[in-house]
Amino acid sequence: MLTRREVLVGGSLAATVALATNADAKVRLSMHQAASDFLASLDAGQREIAQLPFNADERLNWHYIPRERKGLNYKAMNTSQQQAAHALLLVGLSTAGYRKIEAIRQLENVLREIENGNPGRDPTNYHFTVFGEPTAKGTWGWRYEGHHVSLQWTATKGRIVASSPQFLGTNPAEVRSGPQTGTRVLAAEEDLARALVKSLNADQRQQAVISDTAPGDILTAASHRAEMLDDRGIPYSRLTRSQQGIFMSLIEEYANVQAQDIARARLDAVRKSGLDAVKFAWMGGIERGQPHYYRIQGSTFLVEYDNTQNNANHIHTVWRDFKGDFGVDLLAMHYHTADHDHGHDV
Repeated sequence: MLTRREVLVGGSLAATVALATNADAKVRLSMHQAASDFLASLDAGQREIAQLPFNADERLNWHYIPRERKGLNYKAMNTSQQQAAHALLLVGLSTAGYRKIEAIRQLENVLREIENGNPGRDPTNYHFTVFGEPTAKGTWGWRYEGHHVSLQWTATKGRIVASSPQFLGTNPAEVRSGPQTGTRVLAAEEDLARALVKSLNADQRQQAVISDTAPGDILTAASHRAEMLDDRGIPYSRLTRSQQGIFMSLIEEYANVQAQDIARARLDAVRKSGLDAVKFAWMGGIERGQPHYYRIQGSTFLVEYDNTQNNANHIHTVWRDFKGDFGVDLLAMHYHTADHDHGHDV
């Protein structure tokens, strides 16, 4: 059974989603202002936990499994502090992206019921960490992370230069019992890809399906730096126009987790780097319920999706930028160019 606090946490979802929807029609706070407001809402002890130096090793220490984390835990905040934390999330995410991460958080309640009240499954066990001092002129970043969610942004001189790695996962991928029966938080990520692979003719499928067996997880895992995987799969240029439409919708589904300006910059970078050479590779069975994996890889970015665990009802997804994760490479570029295509005003 859920406690009163858990019911309240779950019940707040409708209100916060409404806030996200309304935010799209209003002038949003700048990211550095939202981060500053969040830090200002904390007492001295909380701020010491929530804020770390920008160059701290912890900034690259990301993961998507349940574990101990640095940063201020959501459960350690009072209501006004939680509202300030949500306001910060609303700056970095689209309405659709915000809905997804909140729905993922609520799956912890489903897991608790499945696991006979396992106290480790906790929708309040998510952490906010600010790296450096959020200002319009300095370099800083922040992270939101917990089980199956890891999001990070890096900004310098008032512009976002990085928004990856971006990890979202779901367990269960499809809720099959209880009040949330039928819920599929990452349905589009699964269904669009399957529609694409099933639309391929025999010659196309021979190139796209690179293995009958899917790996047990995303291949890049929680690496600090993503390396390009085997250059296999079917390129965009070999797809029909309708297949290209499905492929782009799939890429956009991942990009559009982010706020509109960030998503637009991502998609512009994909096109600029050469859309025709972006490849789609599938591994495993193509029918629903069969273990499967796919990746989308271009010269500058990688998307991975894996659904093999828990009888193919447990999804891991990630967007990685080969020269953009955590802004490690892009910061130097920013300081040497007065005008560039990698950031947007924050």
